[in-house]
Amino acid sequence: MTGKRDDGVSDAAEGAFWEVACDESGSDGENLTGGNTDVFAHAGVRLPVVSAAASLREIRDRIRSPAEEYKAGHLLREKHRAVLEWLLAPSGPIHGHARVHLVEKAFFVVDRVAGLLLGDPAEALALSREGRRTFGDEDWRGFLAAANRLLRARSDGTGPGEPAAPVDVFLGTIEALRRAHPGTRAAATLGRLAAARPRADAYRARLLEGPPLVPVLNPLLPAIVSTAVLWSDGGRPVRLVHDRQNMLTPARIAWIEETARSRGAALDGLRLVESRLDPRVQLADFLAGIARRIASDELGGRGDAVLTGLLRPYVAPASVWGDERSWALLTGSTGAGTAATARRTGSPAG
Repeated sequence: MTGKRDDGVSDAAEGAFWEVACDESGSDGENLTGGNTDVFAHAGVRLPVVSAAASLREIRDRIRSPAEEYKAGHLLREKHRAVLEWLLAPSGPIHGHARVHLVEKAFFVVDRVAGLLLGDPAEALALSREGRRTFGDEDWRGFLAAANRLLRARSDGTGPGEPAAPVDVFLGTIEALRRAHPGTRAAATLGRLAAARPRADAYRARLLEGPPLVPVLNPLLPAIVSTAVLWSDGGRPVRLVHDRQNMLTPARIAWIEETARSRGAALDGLRLVESRLDPRVQLADFLAGIARRIASDELGGRGDAVLTGLLRPYVAPASVWGDERSWALLTGSTGAGTAATARRTGSPAG
């Protein structure tokens, strides 16, 4: 018997657990402010292998490209618009069987720096909304770049015994913005960040001892946790099948499983597969790439109302998003970022 849960995901009897296939799009590692994309997307698809394979054959039959491996880019070409709309439509093959976790990268950086230095991620939403409006695009980008450098675990040339360089750059950026915009709400938040220098110094000192198991700035691991929590809502056991990633080491998989279970997910495990061998993962790859492009266009004010509307039922409510206008369009709800921040996976930095 098939039904539908409150979150829009179809309920189908398939044994003791659901198996959800996953893939991502838009990964730039820890370079969230200077990479190629402004949105990260992580998709989960729950379909039988036979059904997923049939959907892939249908996509091939409709597109008729000689390419050996199809990617989201094929469906995003204007000449294949009808195929894209068919895939996402309520009558399409993945509707009710797929969700996508979106991350607005700039907001993710603000969210993480506020969580690390202030212990209060709620500050991130106000700073994200006020910062760009108060400081202007160029200065806001400068703040984001300095925050990204502060949090980045990979070596940036700071040598042993010199953990303060990224801290000094970050605090110097903050001080310049505060002088330029005194008395503003955004400047007040920056003041609280500046007062938290001891936390910033301690964080950089820990990085000199070795890279952390879970880098603060990589959105993949918390996105997988959120995917597990979403699909196991109501206590249904879930197993995740994920495309192979260098980031997904055995130790990090163990962290994902432990963290997801601590948040109430009935996660039965996570296994890695080659995407070309699992049609469900290929569909997840399609959805992640499509969702990233549609969300990025909406974030940048270039949105397509039809495609945004088709994507809306797939967007996970725990997505990490700060821009209010685009969030309302992507989800049909107001209060962008509020629900996302409240439900997001906590920063592993501590």
